[in-house]
Amino acid sequence: MQEQLQKYLTAFQKLRIDKAHGVAPHKPILLLSILQTFQNGINNNTRIYITPELVALFKSNWSLLVTSNHDCRFALPFYHLTSDKFWKLIPKIGFENILQLKSSMRSFASLNAAVDFAVIDDDLYLLMRDKKSNEILQQFLLDEYFPTTKSNFSNSSNQQQQLFEDIEIKILKEDAVEYRQEIKQLMEQKNEEEIFIRGSLFKREIPKVYNNTCCISGMKIDATVNISMVDACHIVPFSVSYDDTISNGIALCPNLHRAFDRGLIAINLDYKVLVSKKFKEDETNYSIKIFENKKIILPKANTYFPLYKNFEWHQKNIFK
Repeated sequence: MQEQLQKYLTAFQKLRIDKAHGVAPHKPILLLSILQTFQNGINNNTRIYITPELVALFKSNWSLLVTSNHDCRFALPFYHLTSDKFWKLIPKIGFENILQLKSSMRSFASLNAAVDFAVIDDDLYLLMRDKKSNEILQQFLLDEYFPTTKSNFSNSSNQQQQLFEDIEIKILKEDAVEYRQEIKQLMEQKNEEEIFIRGSLFKREIPKVYNNTCCISGMKIDATVNISMVDACHIVPFSVSYDDTISNGIALCPNLHRAFDRGLIAINLDYKVLVSKKFKEDETNYSIKIFENKKIILPKANTYFPLYKNFEWHQKNIFK
């Protein structure tokens, strides 16, 4: 393992980095963040997915370590590490060719839409999952690229956790109008990373509030593997509302989520299911129409109830 460790210490020292405006810190920050995901038990795979934990660690590490005028942009290193031989991007189906266009991968949204995950070499994976080797790689990156700020790094995980907690509070307790203003400010700042983190935490918090149960069908599956069978559904689409607060969300199983988004079902002000008359289906145990006039399952705390006005908007603008 010592030989492999030296191999990657050399590779990390010779990262292909843009030096036109000073040494760009993006790749070292991303590698530090990935090492932390292994150290913290968040990841244990050669596949590196774009997760809220990884993005939040990247943002936290950037704020603690970087003092130059470079922009904090997650997409740049995630894409450009392909120039270093240990990193390979796997595109989503239909996006195979777009990855060849460097200019299209500068934004976080474009990267997240096109890339399924990155793959690291097997020997690097083994080093990252080994506690001692992981610590050596982290310390090397800190010493090599952040000698004057490396003492701040010990606060990284705490800062990432604080970011999560702050956003969770906003999702659960903040007024929708205030939340919408914050999202608009983030959009003006082109802070796509935080918008992604907020959206990802919305997808986690809504099922929790509904006890991981579809509020219409009552379906609940407790899996021993990381598989979710209940979705967080925006009542008013995020593209319209910019609202990830709890009052704009309900938990639905995937087929009813699609039916709700496409206007085949709605929910009235009595929290009962409406079914559109403008489609046909076979009458089976799996038909949508069996849920007509059924009252949805609501969260235990009424402070988490969805807002009437959101259902009104959906009924007026989406329901067929």
